[in-house]
Amino acid sequence: MQPGQMAYDRGFVFSPDGRLFQVEYAREAVKRGTTTVGLRFKDGVVLIIDKRIVSKLIEPQSIEKIFQIDEHIGCATSGLVADARVLVDYARVLAQINKVTYSEKITVEALVKKICDYKQYFTHYAGGRPFGTALLMAGVDETGPRLYETDPSGALVGYKAGSIGSGRNAVMEMFEEKYQDNMTKDQAVVLGLQALQQATEESLKEQAVEIGIVTAKEEFRKLDQKEVKAYLDMAKGK
Repeated sequence: MQPGQMAYDRGFVFSPDGRLFQVEYAREAVKRGTTTVGLRFKDGVVLIIDKRIVSKLIEPQSIEKIFQIDEHIGCATSGLVADARVLVDYARVLAQINKVTYSEKITVEALVKKICDYKQYFTHYAGGRPFGTALLMAGVDETGPRLYETDPSGALVGYKAGSIGSGRNAVMEMFEEKYQDNMTKDQAVVLGLQALQQATEESLKEQAVEIGIVTAKEEFRKLDQKEVKAYLDMAKGK
C-alpha cells in the first residue's frame, strides 16, 4: 500500500484521483465470488450459479445463493453471502410493503433502485462499510422480462445477459458471441450452462448447480436436481 493512500483507505473519503478505496475493496470481494449468470429469454429470465462445493463433506443444499424475493422476482448473488442475505431480507420487506400499500406487485426496476439506494447509503456512512456482494435481480412485470446487476457502490445496469463473480469475463465473452434475442427457455438455460462451464475449471455437477426461472406465466422457482441434470445433459450434447 502506498503511503499516500493510507489517509484515504480507512474511511469514505475521496482520494485526490477520485477513488473510494472501500468501495473498490467491496468490488474485489465480488470478483472473488462464485460465477453467476443471468439471461433474458422470450417470456422470462433464468439465473444460474455454480455453488463451488470445495469438500465432499459439505451438504450442497445448505448453500443457498439464489433467492426468491416475490412471486415474480428472484435474485442470485456473488461475493459475501451473509451480506446478500441482509439485502434479500430487505428486498422482501420492500416487496410486501408495496403490495400492502398499493395492492399491486412492485416492479422489478423500482425494487432494484430501492436496493441500490440502500447500498449507496453505506458508501458514505460513518462506522459502516459497503456490502461486499453484487446481485443479479431477475423478474417479470408489466414491462416484460427484466434483468439487472447491482454493484457494491449502489450502481445498477440492465442487461439482456449478464454475469458477476470470478468468471465474469469468460461468460460475457461467450454471451457477446452467442446470445440472441427471443431465445426459448431451454436455449437460454443451455447457453447459460455452457458459459458457466467455460468459466469453471471442473465439470459442472447437478449437486453444485442452482437454477432459478421466472416467466410471465410461472412464478419464480428453483429447479430440482432432476431438472438441473436434464439441462446439464442438454448443454453437454447428450
